[in-house]
Amino acid sequence: MTLSASGLTRYRMTLEYDGGAFVGWQRQAPGLITVQGVVETALAQLCGHPVLLVGAGRTDSGVHALGQVAHFDTSRPRTPDVFLRALNVMTPPEVSILHVEGVADAFNARRATWREYLYRILIRRPSSALDRGRVWHHPGPLDLDAMIQAASCLVGVHDFSAFRSANCQALTPIRDVTVARLEQIGDEIHFLIRGNAFLYHMVRNIVGSLIQTGRGKWTPERFQEVFFSKNHALAAPMAPPQGLYLQRVHYKDFEWHGSG
Repeated sequence: MTLSASGLTRYRMTLEYDGGAFVGWQRQAPGLITVQGVVETALAQLCGHPVLLVGAGRTDSGVHALGQVAHFDTSRPRTPDVFLRALNVMTPPEVSILHVEGVADAFNARRATWREYLYRILIRRPSSALDRGRVWHHPGPLDLDAMIQAASCLVGVHDFSAFRSANCQALTPIRDVTVARLEQIGDEIHFLIRGNAFLYHMVRNIVGSLIQTGRGKWTPERFQEVFFSKNHALAAPMAPPQGLYLQRVHYKDFEWHGSG
């Protein structure tokens, strides 16, 4: 660990959390419980001063994380292990701090090379007793081949306006998607998407339209027509948040590969 010119030491952490317990990642009005808020509260107690926690992605209410990355600065440096052990005692059980390390002052959690999201869809008649709130339950079958064909158009540098929510504040709808993959694993369909950045509600809007394709209400060609139309009014209703996970965040010098 090195002290920067500002007199502060920067740390990087990786977190997982159950988004159902929070109104999202980003700190909001007093009384609203957020992931950023509960971790910042714990850090302030440890450090003896207010701490700003900067995350790689601002997940919405109900959205989970397996590998969220964040950074913070403190004038009272401690060993990463002290932060790791103390934060996991001081934060709610729905949050786990997986990794903490000191980093150079130039590191910024928002400047990721790419981010990866996973969306889980349970395709069986009974709902899940164990994964309630962690998958989107779809009681009927879905045409996986049609969904795969539809999603093939997503890879590349494109205008994602069709899957951009109306209140998205991004300066441009252009995004570079390098992976858009669907596969069936047991009773679930998993949609994995990786890109340099994501628009507000982009993944959930994509999944909502893919579901229409899987149900046979849309053809793959219809999905692609909607996508290339750049018209959000033509998209299907957005998928719910509980099936979505921020799975991995990658930087030039760092990528989290799992818990432990």
